Amino acid sequence: MNRVRGRSGADNIEMSPSNSRNDDINGYYRESSSPGSRHTLSECHDVCAETCESLNTSIATLASSDRSDEVQVDVRTLEPISSLTGFWKKRTLFLKFRSRIEKQQQSKDSVFFRDGVRRIDFVLSYTDESDAKSGRKRELYEANLEKVGLELETEDKSESEDGKTYFVKIHAPWDVLATYADVLKIKVPFKASDIPKKLSIKCLAAPFRLPDHVMHPEPDYFTATFNKNNSDFFIIDDRETFFIPSTRNRIVYYILSRCPYVEDERVEKDKKGIKRLLTNGTYTAAFPLHDCRYWMRSKDTNCESERYNLYHYWAKLSCFFKQQPLNLIRKYYGERIGLYFAWLGFYTEMLFFAAVVGTLCFMYGLSSYKQNEWSKEICSEKIGGNIIMCPLCDKRCSYWKLNITCDASWQSHLFDNVGTLFFAVFMGIWVTLFLELWKRRQARLAYEWDLVDIEEEQQRLQMRPEYENRCTSRKLNPITQESELVLERSTTDLVGKLFLCWVAVLFWICLTISCIVGVIAYRLAVYAAFSSFMKENAHLNKMTSSITPQLATAVTASCINFIIIMLLNVMYERVAVWITDLEIPKTHVEYENKLTMKMFLFQFVNYYSSCFYVAFFKGKFVGYPGGYLYMFGQRTKLRNEECDPGGCLIELTTQLVVVMTGKQVWGNIQESLAPWLKNWWRGRKSRRQPESLYTRWEQDYNLLVVGHLELFYEYLEMVVQFGFITLFVASFPLAPLLALFNNIIEVRVDAWKLTTQYRRPVASKTHSIGAWEEILSGIAILSVVTNAFIVAYTSEMIPRLVYMYAYQPGRTMKGYINNSLSVFKISDMPLAHRPDEDEIPPWFNDSITTCRYHDYRYPPGHENQYTHTLQYWHIFAAKLIFIIIMEHVVFLVKFSLAWMIPDVPSDVRDRIKRERYLVQEYLHEYEVKRLTSQLSGNQDDSTSVNRVQPSLSAHEVVSENL
Repeated sequence: MNRVRGRSGADNIEMSPSNSRNDDINGYYRESSSPGSRHTLSECHDVCAETCESLNTSIATLASSDRSDEVQVDVRTLEPISSLTGFWKKRTLFLKFRSRIEKQQQSKDSVFFRDGVRRIDFVLSYTDESDAKSGRKRELYEANLEKVGLELETEDKSESEDGKTYFVKIHAPWDVLATYADVLKIKVPFKASDIPKKLSIKCLAAPFRLPDHVMHPEPDYFTATFNKNNSDFFIIDDRETFFIPSTRNRIVYYILSRCPYVEDERVEKDKKGIKRLLTNGTYTAAFPLHDCRYWMRSKDTNCESERYNLYHYWAKLSCFFKQQPLNLIRKYYGERIGLYFAWLGFYTEMLFFAAVVGTLCFMYGLSSYKQNEWSKEICSEKIGGNIIMCPLCDKRCSYWKLNITCDASWQSHLFDNVGTLFFAVFMGIWVTLFLELWKRRQARLAYEWDLVDIEEEQQRLQMRPEYENRCTSRKLNPITQESELVLERSTTDLVGKLFLCWVAVLFWICLTISCIVGVIAYRLAVYAAFSSFMKENAHLNKMTSSITPQLATAVTASCINFIIIMLLNVMYERVAVWITDLEIPKTHVEYENKLTMKMFLFQFVNYYSSCFYVAFFKGKFVGYPGGYLYMFGQRTKLRNEECDPGGCLIELTTQLVVVMTGKQVWGNIQESLAPWLKNWWRGRKSRRQPESLYTRWEQDYNLLVVGHLELFYEYLEMVVQFGFITLFVASFPLAPLLALFNNIIEVRVDAWKLTTQYRRPVASKTHSIGAWEEILSGIAILSVVTNAFIVAYTSEMIPRLVYMYAYQPGRTMKGYINNSLSVFKISDMPLAHRPDEDEIPPWFNDSITTCRYHDYRYPPGHENQYTHTLQYWHIFAAKLIFIIIMEHVVFLVKFSLAWMIPDVPSDVRDRIKRERYLVQEYLHEYEVKRLTSQLSGNQDDSTSVNRVQPSLSAHEVVSENL
């Protein structure tokens, strides 16, 4: 281990081996400080003066060779050194200037130790606060890391920008990497692939492709699980680059998370892991390094500058039409993040087709705008102007003419037409194609990225340190025949915590529903206020045709609902993490799956409940004049809402647009602006420092930390959006288009944020998108049902079709409005429902004896007055038949497509089989040759390396090596 201590005069500093002048000075120092030294003080003075002259020359040379990293050192400040007579003062000044030159000689973007050879795989930081207890923990922890085989180099606090922070650089040598690659079952190449590649038409994709050095095409190899004992079996060209950086930092973090910081781990077994040391403040940060600045390539030729390529070719919004460099993302950030961006990119590609069809359906609504007969009747002065409607609320709402809903009727037609029915069926098929084709894309990536058959290893090797620390016993796994840690929990403890967890989830769901009920009560109470306000303000009469009380109420209620949604989200996220921690999940995968289910259940109710209310409840349980239904009983005087004569579809569209668009806009602002502001505030002091003294680890130290749930929230955001564009898409065909625009920006914002504003995250592996795949499948099935009900019950399509084919001989829509409105005798209205005298409009007189309402009931005077007519039951039956037919047709197509499209492409399946066959054959031949070589006494040294701890389980390697 190379350890650089403080730069004070009393400390011994390791000199650069390449500087012979420094070696001479070190010799003078050692000899002059010893008794009987041969060298006099004047001789030391001469050497110091001569060295300072060389320092002048070095600084001038460095300044001329690298202007971007120039150190502002005035040569005149060095001139007095040669005239100094005090030896120790000269020595102190000499050390100070030499340390600055050493630091400048090493590029500030360097990711290597001072020797320029060993790569920095991880960095730990801490501040010296004279805490002996923390210092002892660090001393033991770093000593244990060295025992495992890691190499450490410490940067003194005097070298940091704030003068307080120490940085411990960690390098994993080949033996450590090989040992833990074996433990973690990492796959590496052993033979070039002999399967011919399929021909592809690259000229068509040329405008969308990135350069090869960015796309990072890799040679096609067959891979096998690494075995240190058989290392010469694999294709190892260069040990330093054999393991990619993401694999290296994953191995180091695996060690860091399980290394103890006590002398005897058996006594205090829970005292281990970097996470606990970060929590208790022993260390302030632990992170792998970015390889360069994102806006400039590294000047160190050994650095790959992959961060610069990612920023320049991936994170910029101008690259929105280009392919994502998934191989480079995977190499730099790891498979888990690479798979997220692969899924997001594929989802965005599939949205393009849905957006095109949705836009065409919307264009059909525009083109058939003038053929809308029922809207013409509503807007007509002879028809709509002479139809007097009954009050929509008690006392404060008056009689009104149907033609004031003219504009709302025209707007509703844009989304409530035959094209909407086609689009609802199309989306049921699209969502199936999306899920099935994604499974194929995921299977191909899993093979190319060596993620096949890792699920069991993930479960076994990615055990959470928090779980391990709570385990008190072991038991034999009947499958692996290995001793595994077991958490012993009493039945009372287990049931109690599970009960507490799910009670908390149900409580928050009920709280969300109660908030939605409150918004509904707001709608009922405010509708009357809006009606009275517009009547009292005569200058607003010109706007009432476009801004009706119904529309004003819907928009304000949607905005309030959106604010409530965002507030509840912030509070529930913390609760969900807390109750998931109480369950103590065994693995990281299990932890995320448990949290996923809790969060999604809450988000489902939080985001979609208001849309479900408008779609399936509003206007369905209203009653009729003289027999209205009230929320919480008649005493509340909150009469259930009615829909416009044109239906509730336009209100559902308004709700969907406000919540979906508001969430997307707010999410993008929060994701881009918040990290930038935080980094700007954190880095305000470092910007004053010369760039040449601002090292790579200090630059990364000032960046934000990628939380272990950061990717979880990204998935959650997209899955909630997926629910909006599938569950309620029949009410708004432009929803996929809005989602497409958002996702084009989302991909680049996420890439920009990850590349520029955050520290490099620790790489991790996963073979799929996890529980999100099951959630997406559940949403896909539910979307068929919801869209069928929206078309049948929310829109007016089925009543219009029944009228045209069963009640209109000419099969036209003329007379539909008059047919769909029932008649009520005003004298039969109870006094409690009648409007106040000051609310009655001037045009209303005693000659008006009836009013109309939207329903199918017998008129007054009929023997069954105010009961449902036969037409109502015809429409009801037609709606049920439509739902059954649509669901069965779409489900039949869905399951047929799912059956016909295999989850794994045939060529990938063949390659997997061929690879497994070759692994067995080549390993057999290899073992036979090695055995023959051993028997003949000519065994090669490279094949005689003993396997490290062959009898140990994966979790015991770190501890036993200590």
